[in-house]
Amino acid sequence: MGLQTFINFYLKLFFILTPFFVLSAFLSLTREFQDLEKKQIAIKVTIAVMISSFVIYLFGKYIFDLFGITLDAFRIGAGTILFLSALSMISGNNDTASQGNDRNIAVVPLALPITVGPGVIGVLLVTGAEAGSYTEKLIIGSALFLAVVTVGLILYLSTGVKRLIGEQGLMILPKITGLFVSAIAAQIIFTGIQNFLKLS
Repeated sequence: MGLQTFINFYLKLFFILTPFFVLSAFLSLTREFQDLEKKQIAIKVTIAVMISSFVIYLFGKYIFDLFGITLDAFRIGAGTILFLSALSMISGNNDTASQGNDRNIAVVPLALPITVGPGVIGVLLVTGAEAGSYTEKLIIGSALFLAVVTVGLILYLSTGVKRLIGEQGLMILPKITGLFVSAIAAQIIFTGIQNFLKLS
C-alpha cells in the first residue's frame, strides 16, 4: 500500500466523478454567464462536492450499521446505479440545458446531483466502509481530495478546456468516461455477487 494505491484510487474516483459529463453540464448551465461568474461557481461547486464527498466517505460505515445493510448487498445496489449512470452518459442523455439560467446552481444541481449523484454516493459509502486501517483511509481520502480538486480545476478553466477540446470533444469525452465508469461499476457488482455467494 502506498503510491500505487493512491494512484489507483485517484484514477478510479476521478472517473467516477464523471469530470467531462460535469463539464458539459457546467458549460450548458453557465452558457450566458461572464467568465468571473463561471469561476466563482466552479469554486463553490468544488467546495460543495468536497464537503459532501468526505461526509459520505467518512460516515458510510455508520450508515451501514444504522440501517443493518450488508456491504456486499450495497455493492450490488451501488454498482447497478453507477452502471445505469454510465449507460446514460454513453447514450448522451443530458437534459441540464432545460434548467434555465438561475445563478444559484453551484450546490443544486451542479454539486448535487450532477457531480455527486446516487452512483457516486454508493461508491463512496462502499469505499469508506471497506477502508480498514487509518493509513488506508488517509491514502484514499487524499486520492479523493485530489480527484475533487482536479474536477474543480477543469470547471474553473472550463472556457479554456472547451476551446482546447472543441464541441466534438465535449460530445465524445463524456461517452469515453461512461465506458470507464461502466467497467468500474461492473467490477463492483461482480465483487458484491462473488462475496454474497461465498457467504450463502
